[in-house]
Amino acid sequence: MSATSEEVSDVAPHGKEATLKRVLGPKLLLLFIVGDILGAGVYAVTGTMAGTVGGLVWLPFLLAFVVATLTAFSYLELVTQYPQAAGAALYTHKAFGIHFVTFLVAFAVVCSGITSASTSANVLAQNFFGGLEVNGWMGMPGQGVITAVALGFMLLLAAINLRGVGESVKFNVVLTVVEMVALCIVIGVGFFVMAQGTGNPGEVFVFNDYQDKGLFLAVTAATSIAFFAMVGFEDSVNMVEETRNPEKIFPRTMLTGLGIAVLLYMLVAVSVVSVLTPTELEGIREAEGAALLEVVHKGSPDFPIDRVFPFLAVFAVANTALINMLMASRLIYGMARQHVLPRPLGKVLPVRRTPWAGIAFSTVLALGLILYVTSDPESNIVANLSGTTAFLLLCVFTVVNVACVVLRRKRDPHRKVFFTSPGPLPLVAAVLCAFLAGPWVGRNVIQYQIAGGLMAIGVILWFVTWLINRRTNDGDRVNP
Repeated sequence: MSATSEEVSDVAPHGKEATLKRVLGPKLLLLFIVGDILGAGVYAVTGTMAGTVGGLVWLPFLLAFVVATLTAFSYLELVTQYPQAAGAALYTHKAFGIHFVTFLVAFAVVCSGITSASTSANVLAQNFFGGLEVNGWMGMPGQGVITAVALGFMLLLAAINLRGVGESVKFNVVLTVVEMVALCIVIGVGFFVMAQGTGNPGEVFVFNDYQDKGLFLAVTAATSIAFFAMVGFEDSVNMVEETRNPEKIFPRTMLTGLGIAVLLYMLVAVSVVSVLTPTELEGIREAEGAALLEVVHKGSPDFPIDRVFPFLAVFAVANTALINMLMASRLIYGMARQHVLPRPLGKVLPVRRTPWAGIAFSTVLALGLILYVTSDPESNIVANLSGTTAFLLLCVFTVVNVACVVLRRKRDPHRKVFFTSPGPLPLVAAVLCAFLAGPWVGRNVIQYQIAGGLMAIGVILWFVTWLINRRTNDGDRVNP
């Protein structure tokens, strides 16, 4: 049976296939959303952004928040109308009814979660060995060792996910607290430096055109980079079948999570600009995840915080990867239940009630992607993976915002409406998302190549799925 908004019992009815267990209340859901947004993004992109716009690094965070919030309105309207785990792909199918488009959207979202988790795994490995190096315990190893740690971490995530969403989300609570502590350390160091009179608070409103792009293009490019730090709110809609009373708690919880995230990001940006000089900001542009560590190292020379901070960053980044792999596996489960992916990918463990087939499939893809991107030692692994994630999601968000408009016209007038995005905001959000996905923002061409390669795989998988559905007469059976 398909999971609905009604409570699902712990034990599947006799003769029925097991469905997901509803364990998330408003507090756990808020921590899930905040933890997903805060993780690897701010560590991966802050340095690149500061090296693009200088002291105005807080502005791209704010603009990315605006675009993300407008898109979140559309997601909230749709998730309260269709409380099922398939997320963006389900909304696309409901709006357009074209299986090929539905599958491409589903595959793009899965790939965005996997590329984001792969980004996190690499940042985690680098911060881990960076912490060992700062403490003088060992030098930075070669890329092969870093890759091995990243691969091992992905296997650990798979084991945690197999235990169950309850265990995963409880682990997420611990990691989210660590995330917030780490960012508060950066904020605290920045304001301590300013209080001592040795910082550069005046730089907060200074634009440094390091790349000769001009204010508009530089801020636009930085906003497209910052968007990677704001994504994560959309993952929560794929947990809707494991949330209690989702129609009522989702709107307030999602918007609260976005607000908390942007507040912390802007305070972190102010701290970075206040502690580091313009020359130092330009120098950290190509350093993966080094900006926040440099702030702590420079701003607290008399305290051993910089020896601990890399390990706090490890936990923070781990949280992003955990939630992204949770999302990917649940989306695969949802699509299989909707007959858009092969039915076997929707299998659930009878006792643990976790989607083991989706977890295995997403983990294999993540391992393969990590091996692929780390095979070239000259490439900027984190920038390429994070940029690809943002590009894929911006394309998906464009489709979701348009789908929101289409589904308004199809809405049953007698059906209760729990949330509606104000006026034409879905169309405005669609235009903004499409704009940030374009080549005019200065996105590296490699990111388009990675995304194109992943979507080519998606086309092949769609054709295989179409053949399976045709043989089993499931091609047109998509649950309402």
